[in-house]
Amino acid sequence: MSLYEKIVRREEKIALVGLGYVGMPIAVEFSKHVDVIGFDINKEKIKAYKRGTDPTMEVGDDAIRACSVDWTSDETRLKEAKFIIVAVPTPINADTTPDLTPVVRSSETVGRNLTRGSIVVYESTVYPGVTEELCIPVLERESGLICGKDFKVGYSPERINPGDKVHRLTTIKKIVSGIDEESLEEIANIYKIVVEAGVHKASSIQVAEAAKVIENSQRDINIAFMNELSIIFNKMGIDTLEVLEAAGTKWNFLNFRPGLVGGHCIGIDPYYLTYRAEQFGYHSQIILSGRRINDDMGKYVAEQAVKQLIRADVSIRKAKVGCLGITFKEDCPDARNSKVNDILVELREYGITPVVCDPVADASDAKRFYGVDLVPLSELKELDLVIIAVAHKEFKELSDGALAAMFKDVPNDKKVIIDVKGVLDKNKLLADGYKYWRL
Repeated sequence: MSLYEKIVRREEKIALVGLGYVGMPIAVEFSKHVDVIGFDINKEKIKAYKRGTDPTMEVGDDAIRACSVDWTSDETRLKEAKFIIVAVPTPINADTTPDLTPVVRSSETVGRNLTRGSIVVYESTVYPGVTEELCIPVLERESGLICGKDFKVGYSPERINPGDKVHRLTTIKKIVSGIDEESLEEIANIYKIVVEAGVHKASSIQVAEAAKVIENSQRDINIAFMNELSIIFNKMGIDTLEVLEAAGTKWNFLNFRPGLVGGHCIGIDPYYLTYRAEQFGYHSQIILSGRRINDDMGKYVAEQAVKQLIRADVSIRKAKVGCLGITFKEDCPDARNSKVNDILVELREYGITPVVCDPVADASDAKRFYGVDLVPLSELKELDLVIIAVAHKEFKELSDGALAAMFKDVPNDKKVIIDVKGVLDKNKLLADGYKYWRL
């Protein structure tokens, strides 16, 4: 009997290692059909899930309470599972080189508890070669077992888009790969339990690893092009979004817009690819150029904000600034690796201390990562400048009165709005006399 059949019959279990924005939704979805163990070293996170709380907002509290996932921080429980999915973060170091520490440590944990006949599948974004060259040796060392004989390994890159309620685990085709044909078939069949869109069988683990790392690299490059256009058109006095609207009437024009590129994928994955390329003697031209543009956009936005304050005849050092949003993307509570912080850092260089509001963000993350104490929207008063940094639904739906109430009682031409994502009605605000700028 295959492992897939045993799992479906609940004779064997699936385990998830790493229960963040990726791992937790996978665990919850699988638990609708089979027995699942959800493991994370963060005991507070486990306590939250056991309480029925979803701090990620990815599936919601009701789904957490209703699911049958066996939440645990006890690594020995992994011995009970024969199909283990590793979904831990893969960040970068300060010098932009890959930080594979979470993958290595999770492999050590899995290895210590690995049993014969198991399959380990990695979902973390890595450069081609990591699974076979780094992870398998760690699993073998810690377990004393031999890969290919005692256990199998595969790679199936995560494609979950945090905050996206349309493109979910079940609706996105899943890339799967294995060290041999037998493992590939087992992995494919097991993921088909939850992935309604089906699977794509990659010819090798490295092909699957490469496919994942270029997905976000491609997006990063396209956004960098938009950001560069924004810089160029700003110098020309041309509205970038109006240009894109016009160009978008052609059927094959790609729908990308300028913006801040943060988070754990788009701004990080390209560095994994270029790092690996350099090991083979190739120094990236396009990819790293795009990265430099995107990494500098927070500073650029802050500089434009200061210029607008000067044009409004507002004293820079005395300027009161409110920033709406601190998360790395709209309608997502995750504030880690947010490029909004680059705006805040640059403004502080000018002697400005912005007040930050974000009703969606995890307040403890904002404080821990950036030293920012979030305030409610009602406390944004007597401002000279409002920066709408993140396109949260609540900010997009701001009434004219609510926006006006944030500013000092001065003529509108002394009120500055920086609309990073272009969510407000530009024409109306300009007609009302505001100093308005957007990417």
